[in-house]
Amino acid sequence: MFIKSIASNFKPHEATPYYMKIPAIKKLERIDLTNPVTIIVGENGTGKSTLIEAIAVNYGLNPEGGGKNFNFATKHSHAGLYEEIRLGKMGVPSDTFFLRAEGFYNVATEIERLNAIDGRLLNSYGGKSLHDQSHGESFLALLKYRFRAKGLYILDEPESALSPMRQMSMIVRINDLVKRGAQFIIATHSPIIMAYPGADIIQLNDDGYERIDYRETEHYIVTKAFIDKPEKMIETLLE
Repeated sequence: MFIKSIASNFKPHEATPYYMKIPAIKKLERIDLTNPVTIIVGENGTGKSTLIEAIAVNYGLNPEGGGKNFNFATKHSHAGLYEEIRLGKMGVPSDTFFLRAEGFYNVATEIERLNAIDGRLLNSYGGKSLHDQSHGESFLALLKYRFRAKGLYILDEPESALSPMRQMSMIVRINDLVKRGAQFIIATHSPIIMAYPGADIIQLNDDGYERIDYRETEHYIVTKAFIDKPEKMIETLLE
């Protein structure tokens, strides 16, 4: 547990930044992390990616993704929220990485650029260019080869490139790393990833945020209802 809590440290604003218009962010006080795996869930627009980006950047990671030594930028678009939160820290991880699905192509490109200088960097990613693999394969290569014991990993919607079976493979790999001292903070829509046993699930919504049980999440409820009666659900949707 390298990050034990996330707390607000809001400053006066001359003009209200967009993230302060998001209820879960505006009402942020303190979230204690009590498990090596924290899952942040919520509908689109509830602030998941905004919050997870702020955590990563506050910790010193590149806003577009990558490890500690990644400092490339294709567009300066990250929110200033990272300056207005405090992270309760404990110890120093052996490794860190910020994965945001929407920008992983740029991270893979940066890895190739750095490998052209060093020549050994790709070995940390399985020895094969991430651009020469499918999106899902490159994500799994990152999990398998790059992530290590006692590391801190912050992931934004990692399921976007993974099939349901591959998401299950991801859970297995996360569990292996957690047993060896790693910590994960994950924003996701995937009811499969949310099912990681014992994970802290923090739900962001229009009322703020709350700690919630897996089976109480809208993702679980809607997915189960659809799988139980897909024809009825489709009929209702298309009426």
